[in-house]
Amino acid sequence: MKRFDCMTKLAARLENELVILSLGASVDEWYNAAPHMREASLFQQQLGCVTPQAFGLAAGLPERQIVSLDTDGGLLFNLGILATVGNEKPKNLFIVVWDNEQYQSIGGPKTHTASGTVDLAAIAQGAGVKHAYTARTLEDFDAHCEAGLAAGEPYIVVAKVAGTVQPEIKRKHSDGREDKYIFVRHVEKTEGITIMGPSEHN
Repeated sequence: MKRFDCMTKLAARLENELVILSLGASVDEWYNAAPHMREASLFQQQLGCVTPQAFGLAAGLPERQIVSLDTDGGLLFNLGILATVGNEKPKNLFIVVWDNEQYQSIGGPKTHTASGTVDLAAIAQGAGVKHAYTARTLEDFDAHCEAGLAAGEPYIVVAKVAGTVQPEIKRKHSDGREDKYIFVRHVEKTEGITIMGPSEHN
């Protein structure tokens, strides 16, 4: 199945959630699949940091649904986060792992999931995440999105997607710094809080 098609299904279910996503082509795909979530989405530029950042948001905003859009390559950089999620059990964290079995952004070398031996959902279950599944069809993925967003406990779906990028999508016209401010101001506005006040230097 195609990652963009999965994103379109997930996006249709989102409204007030906050989304953390990985770097690479999936960023542009997400902003095209979910334009209504633009201000509520922030891409993380370091492998291994997507789900940890989403976990931090879930802990800091326990009444807000948080969605992590991680990747197989990214999650393999920090499998320890699965133990943290399994131990802490945030009720408001839904994790999607786009597993295309490759490091797509650097030319496509295979990840360990390509061997057929490494099962990220099984690793998550072993770390204490009861609801951890693998989806191989769009229908299964959509069903897991429905269940995961309503679960009230950690829920992970590993989406086995093709290693292709949706053609003719628009590139986002912003850099990481601008994206950070867009996201933070959205959180401040919707939560009624101040995260970044005026600088004392200007």
